Amino acid sequence: MIGTRRSTVRVAVIQAEVASDLERGLALTDQRAGDAARAGAALIAFPETWLPGYPAWLDVCRDAGLWDHPPVKAVFRRMAEQSVVVDGAEGRELAAIAARHRIAMVVGVVERVERGPSRGTLFNALLTYGPDGALLNHHRKLVPTYTERLVWGPGDADGIRAVDVPVNGGHARVGGLVCWEHWMPLARQALHDSGEDIHIAAWPTVKDMLQIASRHYAFEGRCYVLAAGSLMRAAALPEELEAHPAIVTDDQQFVLRGGSAIIGPDGRYIAEPVFDEPTMLLADLDLGLTREEAMTLDVSGHYSRPDVFDFEVHRDRRRNV
Repeated sequence: MIGTRRSTVRVAVIQAEVASDLERGLALTDQRAGDAARAGAALIAFPETWLPGYPAWLDVCRDAGLWDHPPVKAVFRRMAEQSVVVDGAEGRELAAIAARHRIAMVVGVVERVERGPSRGTLFNALLTYGPDGALLNHHRKLVPTYTERLVWGPGDADGIRAVDVPVNGGHARVGGLVCWEHWMPLARQALHDSGEDIHIAAWPTVKDMLQIASRHYAFEGRCYVLAAGSLMRAAALPEELEAHPAIVTDDQQFVLRGGSAIIGPDGRYIAEPVFDEPTMLLADLDLGLTREEAMTLDVSGHYSRPDVFDFEVHRDRRRNV
């Protein structure tokens, strides 16, 4: 093979019920990464805030938005205590998992800053590790969505980029966005301009409109999209809060239903969405198809019209919190 680009890459998307705490979540991550590696995958994607789990209580529990409400503060404290310090022990364990299984890994986390500025703020982050355990990219969600603004701070442009991820002796360009960032045209354009082969679309659960967003991203970016969603039953909601009876009717009801899928650069499903059950989606991606599909649409190239439009990403700014 000429050069270092790998033409075919096996990928995996993990869909599982979120663990009850960070320690169990890390153990489950290790187990699923091992499963994917044994299945021949070179890259594995986990959902939004896989560790320690998405705060679905914001949307399905009563009184979640009350000011200075002791039960909500207790839930927030527990989420903070169970969150990932990227340059701390939890981040080192994620790096070790990737290195132990020799697999590239993209994982969504709730990030806690241990010291200095932002120590009291949590972030919705997407971490990309190489198969040697190196942290290749650290993206913080630009704008927490609606009720998420109660628990997460706004991110920055540092991680709005694709990176070269070693796979099978070559490399693939891998980027990612979190949830409703897929509705932000300029965030999409920044990643398109950085040249993705594979895009990780991290969601809490990939319901109908989010399937549309994921397929649109693949078609617009002429890249593969790994859409990753979690499973969560009502029984896993915080015991301090009461589920809204009009939304939750049974403890075994899924409040996060998964919906993970793999989509090709023409916008068609390679692996159809799976709901309400754990799964590991596997697919062999021919990276050459991204070049084929670019013939008819390349929004960062022959379809970009830089003589008409100007676009700039302010990467030199400090983190805004």
